[in-house]
Amino acid sequence: MPNGYGLCGWQYKRYLAHRLIYEHFVGAIPKGLEIDHLCRTRHCVNPAHLEPVTHAENMRRGKIYHHKQTHCIHGHPYDAANTYIDKKGYYFCRKCGRQNTIKYLHRKKASQVKGAC
Repeated sequence: MPNGYGLCGWQYKRYLAHRLIYEHFVGAIPKGLEIDHLCRTRHCVNPAHLEPVTHAENMRRGKIYHHKQTHCIHGHPYDAANTYIDKKGYYFCRKCGRQNTIKYLHRKKASQVKGAC
């Protein structure tokens, strides 16, 4: 599943499941629009949870959803000390960022040690 989206195969081709289901049960996706998951669950294929919208509207809705979150996916609070907001307005957990950097540096150091042998 790319980025959490469901995939399915039909007639020897691979499709994003939510798009295939929407087109089968509701109708063609209008040109220039994309499918928004109203439930904010990427792998959902319930046609009642899908709506064609512009890319800008889809991004705006996503930002509103993320701004309502009070904690990151690992349970760290989005507070003034632990939150980084990028230029586009997306929230990032500083604690998770530090932990990911430490893991990366450990992996990098381990690969350098193995390469020296």
